[in-house]
Amino acid sequence: MKAAVTVFPGSNCDRDIAVALRRAGAEVTMVWHKEDRLPDGIDLVAVPGGFSYGDYLRCGAIAAQSPIARAVSDHAVRGGYVLGVCNGFQVLTELKLLPGALLRNAGLKYICRTVTLRVESQDNLFARGYALGQRIEIPIAHHDGNYYADGATLDRLEGEGRVAFRYLGNPNGSQRDIAGILSENGRVLGMMPHPERAADPGHGGTDGAAFFDGMVTALAHA
Repeated sequence: MKAAVTVFPGSNCDRDIAVALRRAGAEVTMVWHKEDRLPDGIDLVAVPGGFSYGDYLRCGAIAAQSPIARAVSDHAVRGGYVLGVCNGFQVLTELKLLPGALLRNAGLKYICRTVTLRVESQDNLFARGYALGQRIEIPIAHHDGNYYADGATLDRLEGEGRVAFRYLGNPNGSQRDIAGILSENGRVLGMMPHPERAADPGHGGTDGAAFFDGMVTALAHA
């Protein structure tokens, strides 16, 4: 399975995701933001966390205008798989690959701690390493992680089974405790928590390792 990890000025989780993907068995290529195309044969594009372009204007807004972001969007439109974590989730909403927006945390403070999530959907390749309803411990680190969408959009996400992960003990005010959502075709996932920061015993928890193991195995056989 071949994966590409985008790298923007200000990305700080790109290497973490690359290490987690490689440990799960993926062949990984790092792709700089000025590139206008992805390597041939890419199965998955991962858009990592961090503070792309310093989070100026809006989180993810400038990154969404970069040459590589257009290639990522084209990849998704063709039916390719895309994972956006934290700032990557923000970029995917700016690209309109996922609905809604990420607002300032309800408490207006940066939050960096491990939270409990519940796996809400298995009807996708991203959560194959978990059981439906399983509770997992994954870190968050964000100032703008408060998921917002209008009522009709939220109802559609719920009705179509597109809420992938939900907070238990909402840390940031996200509507309906949403921590991660899927695109209509289930091939694009955006999530604020960082599974790559819980993929090694040295991290203090390994619940994120199952995320990458399950996803890479599923994509290799897709």
